[in-house]
Amino acid sequence: MAAGKGQEGVEVAEETQGTATMTFPFPYTPYPIQEEFMNKLYQVLEAGKIGIFESPTGTGKSLSLICGALTWLHDFEEKKRQEEARLLTAELGGEDTTEQSEKGRPESIDEQVSSAEPEWITQFVQKKEEREATHRLKEEQARRKKREERLEQIRHNVQLKYASKRKKLEEEEVEHLLQLSKDVLSNQGELGGLEPLDQNEEDLILAEYESDEEKKVSNRLSKEEEEDDLEEEHVTKIYYCSRTHSQLAQFVHEVQKSPFGKKTRVVSLGSRQNLCVNEEVRRLGAVQLINDRCMEMQKNKHEKKSAEEGAERKKRRLSRAACPFYSYENMQFLRDEVLVEVKDIEELVALGKEAKACPYYGSRFAVPAAQLVVLPYQMLLHEATRNASGIKLKDQVVIIDEAHNLIDTITCIYSAEVSGSQLFCAHSQLLQYMERYRKRLKAKNLMYIKQILFLLERFVTVLGGNVKQNPNTQSIPQTGAQLKSINDFLFQCEIDNINLFKVQRYCERSLISRKLFGFAERHKVSGALKSRPEERKMAGLQNFLQNLKEQPRKPGIPQSLPEEAEDGPPKMASPLMHIEGFLAALTTANQDGRVILTKQGTLAQSSLKFLLLNPAVHFAKVLKECRAVIIAGGTMQPVADFREQLFTSVGVGAGRIEEFSCGHVIPPDNILPVVLCSGPSGQQLEFTYEKRNLPQMMDETGRILRNLCNVVPGGVVCFFPSYEYEKQVYAHWEQTGLLARLTAKKKIFQEPKRANQVEQVLAEYTKCIKRCSHAGAALTGALLFSVVGGKMSEGINFSDNLGRCVVMVGMPYPNIKSPELQEKMAYLDKTMPKIAGQTPGRTLIENLCMKAVNQSIGRAIRHQDDFASIVLLDHRYARPAVLSKLPQWIRSRTQVKAAFGPAFAALRQFHCEKRSVAESGRA
Repeated sequence: MAAGKGQEGVEVAEETQGTATMTFPFPYTPYPIQEEFMNKLYQVLEAGKIGIFESPTGTGKSLSLICGALTWLHDFEEKKRQEEARLLTAELGGEDTTEQSEKGRPESIDEQVSSAEPEWITQFVQKKEEREATHRLKEEQARRKKREERLEQIRHNVQLKYASKRKKLEEEEVEHLLQLSKDVLSNQGELGGLEPLDQNEEDLILAEYESDEEKKVSNRLSKEEEEDDLEEEHVTKIYYCSRTHSQLAQFVHEVQKSPFGKKTRVVSLGSRQNLCVNEEVRRLGAVQLINDRCMEMQKNKHEKKSAEEGAERKKRRLSRAACPFYSYENMQFLRDEVLVEVKDIEELVALGKEAKACPYYGSRFAVPAAQLVVLPYQMLLHEATRNASGIKLKDQVVIIDEAHNLIDTITCIYSAEVSGSQLFCAHSQLLQYMERYRKRLKAKNLMYIKQILFLLERFVTVLGGNVKQNPNTQSIPQTGAQLKSINDFLFQCEIDNINLFKVQRYCERSLISRKLFGFAERHKVSGALKSRPEERKMAGLQNFLQNLKEQPRKPGIPQSLPEEAEDGPPKMASPLMHIEGFLAALTTANQDGRVILTKQGTLAQSSLKFLLLNPAVHFAKVLKECRAVIIAGGTMQPVADFREQLFTSVGVGAGRIEEFSCGHVIPPDNILPVVLCSGPSGQQLEFTYEKRNLPQMMDETGRILRNLCNVVPGGVVCFFPSYEYEKQVYAHWEQTGLLARLTAKKKIFQEPKRANQVEQVLAEYTKCIKRCSHAGAALTGALLFSVVGGKMSEGINFSDNLGRCVVMVGMPYPNIKSPELQEKMAYLDKTMPKIAGQTPGRTLIENLCMKAVNQSIGRAIRHQDDFASIVLLDHRYARPAVLSKLPQWIRSRTQVKAAFGPAFAALRQFHCEKRSVAESGRA
């Protein structure tokens, strides 16, 4: 509800907001920009709007979000309590309630009486509504009181807590002994029949599958019985999301240190991979395997509680393991502990081990009563995961931090890619599984398995392959990429008559990929069992030749073992897990996605990729349900993409969207951004794809860096548009001797392609700069070659001496020849209007480029006393349309220099002054 538009007691807040003098609890005196941020945040939440907030790193964005949002939440709860008390007091007054109600809205009642029902009917309806509202308020008040009393008891009564733990341990011991007895008895009564299988292999056989229609009645009854006591009303809360678990942990620590740390119920949610405490499950490693095994064990637990359904099924159920940590009582205990004291993921896991309770499910039980829920992007943005996690967004607040790549994140979550090798392996494994257990599988299971086999065969065929031949040796005659609409792809595959929704549900509920994984592990089933010895030799020779092509080690890049190679999805024995995601993607509406068929040398190298074109269709559900949504980040410019691609395209009015961008806490003279249009020899700097490979352009870049290294102390970070171009420039400088001249001033490091090497390179880079900071050192620091969009352009701080100058070589436009990008541009041109005479597709290209630039150049300034220069090497940065897309705090201080001389003079003066200030400070 907007401030001042309804309840009594809101007027004060409105007056203070209007004069911008509202005070927020804060651990120290906030910067003026933090006060502005919190005021604006409070207003957006109160008015139920969508806010795009930009606050540069180093300006205390996390604390501003915590204190601004939680102040609003506590105020909102207080107003709600006051309103409840007023209504309940009025109800005790009996007849006066009606009179007050009539006085409160005279005009509307007069209008109703004159135009519609008789007065006695109106009064009867009104009284009934009031009685119902009062009854609801009493129930809610009772629930809240009960919850608060329970949490208060846990907070103060430590003896009770440990007594309950001892009791649980005793009960577990008794249950364990009973289970051992049952197992002994069941093993004595073995049943004959089919070919005997050991207990482990029994687990691999699919349980009888019931379709939705058959399951409706029984499922509804069992679900109601199971979940009746688990269902709890959700209080108004804030969902805070960020990209990584480390960012979330950092946020939780900020909450703990804030004035709200002791009085806010905070729950941290995470994936099973991060929260599982069952070592047997954790050992599986891969996310999908952990998820499937967990669900299977949970299913076994429920099955054991259900009525007996025949001797054979009873025997099979007893052979399956149930998770010892999935104990309702223990998880309730963990839930209460979580609500009493703020805990991060690590503390939650430690508590789970101690209490013998599952942190994954225990934390989910705490969600309804929580006031602040901290969770990763994936959990909130992916609808199925959101529902499974018990997240209800109706009338709640969502804050998405580090949201600069929100559009890409949604696109990636709902996109999927499968290789020809994975399709072949899945088909081979599933076929062998069906043949082995054909006599034991029920008719419905066989029907779905055959459907999946048919789908896999058609996918391989459409790539030009054959499921009966080895994918590594099957050559594909016509290479290249083809784009298809979803319907065209289904017609081409001849699978448009198959209900993919049902197949998808079958895969989810039957856990077939988990069974297939167990089967492949047990029988060492691979996807290419029938490959001939000469084919295997040929594959080995190709690998050997590939290894010979590997480049020798370069300075600044540590050697690593081959098995630690590239980042990517973990290798799975059951590729069907990967394919399930692709099948789910094919159920998207035809206009919102495309399928890309990429045919390369062999079937194994070829792939099918689903590309989501309209991320707004998935984000719209979040916007529709929530009271307010805040997307925040250090560098949100250009914000037009968020406004147009996520909000206005799904009907969000311009009046509901609020934008806020604050300056930096550093003094204006602590940063010097320079657009450099030409180099020392007068060569115009234009790093277009056609011109950047010219020797004179690479030479000019080298000369600029040499000059900068002469005047900039400490670290210089130089960003190139791609790994390939950085490699090309490096080789050219090696050949011309320019690299040796650069090395005489600063030691050179290169960003590694492998994520597991980044920490080592950064550590060596940091050590070098520290060594060089001492007087009399031969070198003045270090020079780090990085790549835009690489491992070091996001999330890594080059504060203080680590980044006294950031150089951006050219404008890092994305590859416009990419089929995915071309299709996205075509989609935007078709569905959105032109902006300032420019097509939406062209605007997208520019915005992607500038988002990457902003992320990279924001690495240097990290706190109030930091200083750095930023040098943009390309005359195109001087265009007003491009300059306008830089963050406001950088744009307002940017100097455009047509010639190198004036630019170099300004940079030299800047660093000389800073050096003098630093030396006088030390003296």
